[in-house]
Amino acid sequence: MTYSPRLSSGFTFAKNRSTFISPQSGMCSFCTQDCGGTCEIAQAAVLGARTVYPTTTGTNQIASEKDYPIDFSHFNINGRVFGAQGAGETHEEATIFNVNLTQTYGQINPVKMVMPVILPALIKLNWQDYFSGAAMAGVTCVIGEDARNNDPDLKTANGKVSEFPLLEKALDCFNRYDRGYGQIVLQSNANDDLMGVPKIAMEKYGAKAIEIKFGQGAKGTQPVVRVADLDTALAKQAQGNIVHPDPSDPEVQKAWNDGVCPNFYTYARLPMWNETAMMDHIAMLRDMGAENIYFKMAGYDRVDIERVLRLACMSRVDMVTFDGAGGGSGYSPSKMMNEWSLPTVCMEDAVVRICSRLKAEGLSLPAMVMTGGFASEDQVFKGLAYGDGYVNAIGLCRSSMAAAMTAKTIGEQIREGKVPERFKAYGTTVEGIFCDLPDLRALYGTRANDFPTGAIGVFSYLNKIAFGLKHFAALNRKFKIGLADKSDLIPLTSDARDLMTDKWFLPRQD
Repeated sequence: MTYSPRLSSGFTFAKNRSTFISPQSGMCSFCTQDCGGTCEIAQAAVLGARTVYPTTTGTNQIASEKDYPIDFSHFNINGRVFGAQGAGETHEEATIFNVNLTQTYGQINPVKMVMPVILPALIKLNWQDYFSGAAMAGVTCVIGEDARNNDPDLKTANGKVSEFPLLEKALDCFNRYDRGYGQIVLQSNANDDLMGVPKIAMEKYGAKAIEIKFGQGAKGTQPVVRVADLDTALAKQAQGNIVHPDPSDPEVQKAWNDGVCPNFYTYARLPMWNETAMMDHIAMLRDMGAENIYFKMAGYDRVDIERVLRLACMSRVDMVTFDGAGGGSGYSPSKMMNEWSLPTVCMEDAVVRICSRLKAEGLSLPAMVMTGGFASEDQVFKGLAYGDGYVNAIGLCRSSMAAAMTAKTIGEQIREGKVPERFKAYGTTVEGIFCDLPDLRALYGTRANDFPTGAIGVFSYLNKIAFGLKHFAALNRKFKIGLADKSDLIPLTSDARDLMTDKWFLPRQD
C-alpha cells in the first residue's frame, strides 16, 4: 500500500498516461518511448530543476495531495447528556447561543479574539479581503514573509527598505474594520530582518506585532526561484535576496553576455537562531515598539520543536503557530509538501506532550495554534479538543482565502446582473444573497452593505465555523471552548488509539 501520489499532480498538471501504475515509484508500470510526455518525469526532462516547484502557481492555491495514514478523520466527536460545564444547568442558559468561543492570549499585551481561529501568514491572491474579513470576524491574521518582493513601489537605501507602501495598505485592510478583537501581525524572515523590515514596519507604518518565522508545513526550507535575466537578478539582489550565481560578479556578467551563463536563482536565507541571538532580537523588537511577538514553526524534529517552545517561554512570546504536513497555500516545493514534516495530528500530539512536560517544570507557556489542512468546524473542534487545553486556536489559511476569492467573484457577478444559478433561490442582490450581512450590520451599521464581498465572504465563512463549533461544544455540555479536551474525541482506528497513548513515540532519551 502506498500513501504517496502518483507522478501526476495539480502542482504541475502532469498526468500518468496509463491506468496501470507502479505503486512504489508512481510511474506508469508500462512506460513506452511512444508516449507524448505527460507525467512529471517528462516535464522534468524538458523543464529541469524548476519542476521541483509547482508550475501552476499564480492565481491559484496549492496543498499536499498525499493521503496520510492518520488524520483527524480517524476521530469522531463525543457527546454527553448530563450537566453543563461553563453555564448554568437550566434550559435558558445551556444553549448553543451561550457557548463562549472567545480566547485571550498575550504575555504582556493581551489580545482577545471572538473565536479560537487565526488566519495564518499569506500575502498573495485576494489578501486585501483576507485581512479585512479577519478584522470583521474578530480574529488575528498574519501578513506573509517577503511581502516586500510583492511591492512594485518598494524603495531601498543603503541596503534597507525605506518605502514600503504595500505594507501600509495591508495594515489598513485590517485596521479600517478593527473592532477591538484580534490583531494584524507582520511575519518576518531572515531576509526581511536584514532589510530592516520590522523596524520600518513599526516606526513608519504603525505595525504592532511581529511573527518570527522558523518554517511552515509546506515549506521547510526557503524557496528558490528561477530568474529570467541578468537585470532581474541584479534587482533581486538589491532587494536583499541571495542570487546564485552572483550577478554582480564581473565573470558572471561576462558569461551572461557571452551566452554561457547558467540559470540565475534567488534564495531566501534559512533562519540561523540560537538562544542568545533570539533573546537579543526579541528585546530589540520590543524596543522598536513591538507589543506582541509570535513564532511560526512546523513539524520539524521533536528536539527542535521543544527547543523552540523553550525559547518561546524564555522570551515571553505570545503565540506559536505550528504548521503540519497536509497544509499549504503558496509557492512551495511539490515533494516537500507531500513528503516532509509531521502530519498535523501527529505534530499536535508531539506539541501537547512537550507542553505538558514544560508546564510541569513551572514554565509559562505561550498560546498554541495548530494549522495544516483544517477547513471545517468538525476539524477545528477536533484540533482544539486534541490540544487538551494547550492549543488555543486553529489556523484556517487556504479555506479562508478560498472564501475571500469566491465571494469576491460571486459579488461581482451579482452586481453585473449575472447571479450564479446556485444562489438564485436566495435573491438577486448582494444584500439578499449574502445571508450573514445582518450580523455585519449589527456590528457596523448599514455601511456594512457596502463592504467588499470578498471580506463579507471571509466573515461569513468564519461565522459558519463559529456556529458549528458552538454545536459541538454544546453537544459535549461544555459551554466554554477552552474546556474541550481529548475526552471529547472517540478514536476510530487502532492508529488513532495508539496516538492517544504512548505507542507512536519512543521514550524520550535525555
